[in-house]
Amino acid sequence: MSTLTLKDARAPFALLSEQNAALFSELATPCYVIDERALIRNCDILASLAKNTGAKILLAQKAFSNYDFYPLLSNYLAGTEASGLYEARLGAEQMKGKETHVFCAAYGEKEFDEILKYADHIVFNSPAELKRFGPAAKSAKKSVGLRINPECSTQKSAHAIYDPCAVGSRLGVTLKNWREQMSESEVRLLDGLHFHTLCEQDSIDLEITLRAVEEKFGFVLSDMKWLNMGGGHHITRPGYDIKRLENCITRVKERYNAEVYLEPGEAVALNAGYLLSRVRDIVKNGGYDTAILDTSAACHMPDVLEMPYTPPLYGACEEKPAFVYRLAGPTCLAGDVIGTYGFDRELRRDSLLIFGDMAIYTTCKNNTFNGMPLPDIWRLGENGALFRLTSFSYEDFKSRLGRRDTI
Repeated sequence: MSTLTLKDARAPFALLSEQNAALFSELATPCYVIDERALIRNCDILASLAKNTGAKILLAQKAFSNYDFYPLLSNYLAGTEASGLYEARLGAEQMKGKETHVFCAAYGEKEFDEILKYADHIVFNSPAELKRFGPAAKSAKKSVGLRINPECSTQKSAHAIYDPCAVGSRLGVTLKNWREQMSESEVRLLDGLHFHTLCEQDSIDLEITLRAVEEKFGFVLSDMKWLNMGGGHHITRPGYDIKRLENCITRVKERYNAEVYLEPGEAVALNAGYLLSRVRDIVKNGGYDTAILDTSAACHMPDVLEMPYTPPLYGACEEKPAFVYRLAGPTCLAGDVIGTYGFDRELRRDSLLIFGDMAIYTTCKNNTFNGMPLPDIWRLGENGALFRLTSFSYEDFKSRLGRRDTI
């Protein structure tokens, strides 16, 4: 296949050399490869933002939780953000000495005491949750926050599933909720406010959202020690308006004398991973040539179906391809289709394919539907050397479904 020419340093395959691609051909597939150089490239941008504004930037582990890289990331980031107990524990244990924040739509009674062991900042989703657990968090000397819903939707319709400001959203306290349910005693528990409304968006969307936050909740912002502006900021994406983001952060810090947090997930590991796969068979039906791979969209790149989107493919031809194939997985799910791509060469059994931007929402979200094996995970170091971080077996599939001992 031809090599893609991608000029921008943050493009999916900008750091992938022919030497790397040749090295990949020796790996058993399917497998993930996480590129350390790309993580550093992204973190340099985030660290520069933090230096210029004084903002604190957290890793949202829901997007990327490969903790072998946490010691590296800790050189650039203020800590981690978690969506529950296990992520909070992972962040606290693997990014030692850094802040651990946690938000959950509803906490369980049994898990909350354990969360108190790991989290520094605990954000609640409703006045009832704040009233139930806030005093215990405060007694444990934790910084207490409440998620607000500014009811300002900036999402495209294609991303509606990710819109926390949609009508009827279960996430965050609206101004009406606040006025009806927040007592003075609850307000006194608060150290900060949190909102998270973006999804792969630019800073102009934050600017619009921040305006709504100030219009609705400005009356209480001056009493807060911090404001967490959530994730969804595609800061390390080509063309992102960082200057506008810096202005938003600086204005909040100056106007309200509050610490500002951002918790990007994708921006930390954007374009920092690959998923390697090989062709198993070519099926012809109804005018389609479908290449069935040893990797599955449903199992190994679930956001391809949920988002949905078509992942970048190394060497694909965008103009006047000689061959066109629909790439699909081997599972029984009829819709296990990755996308349609053009090539300048015919695909054959065992042809190697390299998908890009496979560090985010993959290793932390994959599954073993149909008994599909989980792909090995490799680290591509700064020196170009490959190191296998972990591998998986039948026992990993079996242990999720029942007794761990042999019957």
